[in-house]
Amino acid sequence: MSDLGNDLFAAAQRLQERAEPYALVSVVRTQAPTSARAGDKALVTAQGIVCGWIGGGCAQPAVLHTVRRALQDGRARLIRVAPADVEAAGEGAAAGTETTEFGMSCHSAGTIELFIDPILPPTRLVVIGDSPVAVALAALAPRVGLPVTVIARGADRGRFADAGQVIDSDEPATVAGQVSAGSWVVVATQGRRDLPGLQVALALRAVKIWLVASARKAEGLRQELLAAEYDPQAVGGIIAPAGQRIGAQTPEEIALAVLAAVVAERRAGHTTAEAAVTAPECCGH
Repeated sequence: MSDLGNDLFAAAQRLQERAEPYALVSVVRTQAPTSARAGDKALVTAQGIVCGWIGGGCAQPAVLHTVRRALQDGRARLIRVAPADVEAAGEGAAAGTETTEFGMSCHSAGTIELFIDPILPPTRLVVIGDSPVAVALAALAPRVGLPVTVIARGADRGRFADAGQVIDSDEPATVAGQVSAGSWVVVATQGRRDLPGLQVALALRAVKIWLVASARKAEGLRQELLAAEYDPQAVGGIIAPAGQRIGAQTPEEIALAVLAAVVAERRAGHTTAEAAVTAPECCGH
């Protein structure tokens, strides 16, 4: 492996350890004059190039714009950056792959095609509570590719053998430093510390919060949160009763219903994102 290959591998490993999304951007085809060559690669986050080389400044605005879109919907893309007066040749595109065209406004007269492959960290499911439903959910979720963090005051780690992380406190200040914001959260306290469970879920700034409770009980808890001056929009976003309607009765069946709702929501995020890409004006060097 070349030095650049080693650098890319090490940089990718660091990004994955931080659970930071990024894209592997590969130069597919070039037409001189360009400073990039077919096969050049770079790791790119939403903030910019982390490691590697994909050419000079002419292509980079288009790459960064496209990477940001790809990290939102998880879809790979092929782009072509060329002078505005050059017609698309259609060469080099993989079958069934739509190529997005970007005009190049700088002085270079070359053309470059790049494949942008987003690498997203696995969705982490945070299960709050140590109820039978919480135990069943923590065991089932990893089997569909969802790493699990369990949060419960005095949690017995032995009950959550499949969880990647168990935090035996539900104090927001304690949990905040151990769980990244933007997780998917299921509150399955079922009568034992319901309000603290919801409070820690809100403190995590979760993408979605499901509450295993009846509609009546959930409404009462929402009112308590509003009285405590929690953000009304965040409180209103709590989903309860949690889970798909499958007639679930046992803890295992309820966990399955909840997990089905989580998976449906996760997949919807990849299929409902905007398909259209608006090309920005590319800057000069």
